[in-house]
Amino acid sequence: MRFLIYLFVAALFCVGTVVSTEAALDDKLALYFSFDKDIDGTVYDGTGNGNHGTINLATINADDKKVGLASLEIKDANASVEVESFFDLEVYQDNSYVFWLNFISAHNGAWSQIFAKKAPGSDRSPGVWICPNSLNIHYRYNPGNKGTGCVGPGGEGQLFETNKWYHIAGVKESGKFRFYIDGTQIEEHDVPSPHAQGAEKLYIGKTGYRSATFLMDDFFLFTRAISADEVNAIKNGQLIAVEPQDKLTTTWGIIKAKQ
Repeated sequence: MRFLIYLFVAALFCVGTVVSTEAALDDKLALYFSFDKDIDGTVYDGTGNGNHGTINLATINADDKKVGLASLEIKDANASVEVESFFDLEVYQDNSYVFWLNFISAHNGAWSQIFAKKAPGSDRSPGVWICPNSLNIHYRYNPGNKGTGCVGPGGEGQLFETNKWYHIAGVKESGKFRFYIDGTQIEEHDVPSPHAQGAEKLYIGKTGYRSATFLMDDFFLFTRAISADEVNAIKNGQLIAVEPQDKLTTTWGIIKAKQ
């Protein structure tokens, strides 16, 4: 199968065909990181909108990944990827964050960040951590600090395993938040509508909190609430998020979906 894919890629370059991405890109897809590579400490935004991430003490790991060529590896408590503020990031209300996650090690006695979109006066728009004394996910919005408690596969109080890939989706629609693990909705919570927003960065890893210790792959941010069917389509590799201006990136997007 891989050989046939490589033949397909070669044929594309030989005939100079640009693959149409009109159906592949969602106009509410605000950010996409494949984490397949970095260039001089930058991971590139696959939407083509230019909202790239700056790597601090994190690495790209080609040996342990879920999709494509590599994943983001965060081991250092001070490691992060930072994305500068941009318009869609500052104004969204409904939103969906979708990604693959693999915990390298368990809890460490401290609230440890997975990612956070900050806003003036808020560090949870949303903010997502592991809990101090158990390996599960705390996914919250301000005002009111609403969302999941310490949830894992199977629900509240359940633990994630280390060295295992999980597909995670957090979907906020108006005043409701739905949390999915491996394509299954685990919990639903009341959250603020609207939640705190404004100009601030998106952080993967360290914020004012230390970073959790994990691998991450295929990170999507939609500025809308996606459906359960769409969560599973992304999990199953049926959404191709590519940069249409670059034939090589487009080609790798197709390979990602077929592997």
